[in-house]
Amino acid sequence: MSDASSAFTVRSLRDETVAVLAQAAVPDPEVDADLLIGFVLGVGRGRVQALVVMESSVEAGDAERVRALAARRATREPLQHITGTAPFRSLELAVGPGVFVPRPETEQVVQFAIDALRAVPSSAPIGVDLGTGSGAIALAMATEVPHARVFAIEKSSEAIPWTRRNVEASGATNLELVQGDLGDAFPELDGTVDVVISNPPYVPDAAIPRDPEVRLFDPPIALYGGADGLDVVRMISSVARRLLRPGGLLVLEHGELQGAQIRDLLTTDGWRGAATHPDLTTRDRATTALRP
Repeated sequence: MSDASSAFTVRSLRDETVAVLAQAAVPDPEVDADLLIGFVLGVGRGRVQALVVMESSVEAGDAERVRALAARRATREPLQHITGTAPFRSLELAVGPGVFVPRPETEQVVQFAIDALRAVPSSAPIGVDLGTGSGAIALAMATEVPHARVFAIEKSSEAIPWTRRNVEASGATNLELVQGDLGDAFPELDGTVDVVISNPPYVPDAAIPRDPEVRLFDPPIALYGGADGLDVVRMISSVARRLLRPGGLLVLEHGELQGAQIRDLLTTDGWRGAATHPDLTTRDRATTALRP
């Protein structure tokens, strides 16, 4: 990149940042360049693009800070770790090392749970999120269905501080968070829960994620699920049958090639109506089933 003492415009800084990220094979380098510059300048992506068009200048100190952040992103450190936040539906979540970064596709998966909670003819339907990580799914349920009671559990001692931070920042008073193993989750709720949802670890142990952001930075406990990737899914099938009332809904996020296996697993366990649903890119992303 150019010398820090040079006069900069947002356009020239953006061009340089895009070039650095593209050289490192970062996906969507233009988007990340806009977001990094916006993060430093304290503005949104649309404003960055307007500043480019207006040939606006940028101070040398800000340009140097963008360079430093671009150098980090070029190592494939997740953008969300660099900015410290990840958007999820209407939420802005704090994330960093030790916690799984919520993905856009999960925003669609949680809609199944939100719709089901809203449809329950109760003044206080109950939702449970098993392995909540950053708290994204649980907080989406709690904030978008404010009359619901939401319970979330997370095992990782590295992830739970992020979860607590996000729950506190949300101001949600209808969410109970505990640290513990999902296999022992909420025995006091047995047979009363309306919706159980989870985005469990589902990558087979021998599989190596292609993206360096996942392979190098996401916590292994949130990724790997045994030889076929379904060890935690099997546990959730048992736990959810214990928690849910008859007719209650189970929602599982999974890999795009796992739908058939998970449907078979759930059907064998006695679940009714197991169905797999595509995401907006037409990849199978979630499977739902009803408690008999």
